[in-house]
Amino acid sequence: MGQTSLERAHVGTSGWAYPSWKPGFYPAGTDGADFLAYYASRFDTVELNTTGYRLPAEEQFRRWADAVPPGFTFAPKLPGNRPGIVAAFSERARHLGEHLGPVRVALTSPRDEGMLTLLLGSLDPGLRLAFDLQDDSWDGVEPVLAKAGAVRVNDTESPAPFRYLRLREPPYDDATLAPWADAIRRAQEETWCFLRHEDEPTAPVYAERLLALTRTGAPRAR
Repeated sequence: MGQTSLERAHVGTSGWAYPSWKPGFYPAGTDGADFLAYYASRFDTVELNTTGYRLPAEEQFRRWADAVPPGFTFAPKLPGNRPGIVAAFSERARHLGEHLGPVRVALTSPRDEGMLTLLLGSLDPGLRLAFDLQDDSWDGVEPVLAKAGAVRVNDTESPAPFRYLRLREPPYDDATLAPWADAIRRAQEETWCFLRHEDEPTAPVYAERLLALTRTGAPRAR
């Protein structure tokens, strides 16, 4: 039997290691070393953005994997403008084992077909690749990504093996979250969605509300 739409939906936040989320999200007295385990008791996925700044050692990936329960996934970030680390990134990220979710490949530069070809040809073909293409010149590249089995971040329309959504413009109320909840609920593909980190523990609140709306549907206007 296939997964239901809700079983295919994974909602979390962009990171977890924020002392300022205590006591609003993390209980008072929680040690920073226990943040990930507590986070993973509330959500089943998280963006792993630290890998976009410095590639951790293999042992760090193993420690992250050991701290979370079955079914939890990490979405590590790969800076696309650093193709020299692609091989090491692929090898080390594999140490997350069953907890390795989609890889977000971030590119802030204008469209560069050569760079895209290089990345697609260099990364482990077994990885789920979500390209975060932040320049408008990349518009229309979705069929190229689909042919390679990759997706574009926040693309909910093109054929794709999975979906990767990022909500970057808080604050959110039910009216702004409802369209995203509808998109997640309608998706036939496994979907990951992440809420932007803020200093205050708002992202977990938004993530939990988005999950609730995904499960129950948007509230009707009165």
